[in-house]
Amino acid sequence: MTDQKSLSGRAWAELMLLAAIWGGSFLSIRVALDEIGFVTSVAHRVVWAALVLWVFVLLRRIPIPRAPSVWAAFLVMGLLNNVIPFSLMAWGQLHIETGLTSILNAATAIFGVVVAAAVFHDERLTLRRGIGVGLGFLGVATAIGFDSLLSFDLRSLAQLAVLGGTLSYALASAWARRTLSHLPPQLAAAGMLTGSSLVMLPAAIWLEGTPTMALQADTLIAIAYYAVAATALAYLLYYRVLAMAGSGNLMLCTLLIPPVAIVLGAWVRGEALLPQAYLGFVLLALGLLILDGRLAGRMFQKSGA
Repeated sequence: MTDQKSLSGRAWAELMLLAAIWGGSFLSIRVALDEIGFVTSVAHRVVWAALVLWVFVLLRRIPIPRAPSVWAAFLVMGLLNNVIPFSLMAWGQLHIETGLTSILNAATAIFGVVVAAAVFHDERLTLRRGIGVGLGFLGVATAIGFDSLLSFDLRSLAQLAVLGGTLSYALASAWARRTLSHLPPQLAAAGMLTGSSLVMLPAAIWLEGTPTMALQADTLIAIAYYAVAATALAYLLYYRVLAMAGSGNLMLCTLLIPPVAIVLGAWVRGEALLPQAYLGFVLLALGLLILDGRLAGRMFQKSGA
């Protein structure tokens, strides 16, 4: 069941800060992509974030596991939670707006419910959850555009790539629960990003050449933001908010991220989304609120959902 707690003023503040940080990551990634390749952008993200988190782990003197099975689990987690989704979304952002990317990214919670229902016995797909998932997928289809679903141009493929990233996030969540739940979350994040770095750094060198720091100032600032602030520090903040607010309230963060990304994309890059994208977000948000349970709890109480 979803953990729901009442939110204190401090929890609200940190939840909104987390949403603002993650919302800004979409713009910073797009800025970096103006100068560097998408594979290199992901390599920068995971390598620098891993270094920051290992400093935290060492300073906190968190015991480091030595079992090969744990490090194998870190590698799989890195593939599912970083390598695949970061790469798909970064490539997708080359061809669609940052705001639209953030809207589609919110489908992570929808896929998460479906994957959890398929994998875990205690996460059954009730009537309420089924309606929430259905509305969520309707919102995604609306945001993409039903005509685009029937075509395979570059824009529609980019949107499907972003959705592929959200599915990978959902699979990563299930993998983490099954294999890494016994570890301190900060250690799991550091290990995961280490596994990601072992994949992405060679891939960047092979596909796009050795990464360099001889870049424009705005590119360096963008990399620093999405690697250090929006990845390493955001992970640490995420676990603080999780402890204070519970997993149920973290779904509110999912709803707060797209407005931040949409505003920043319009302000900095002059992006404009079609009306269908906003309608899709409304439907997706409604689906997420139903999944959260507090909006529709009384409505479905009698049905046993």
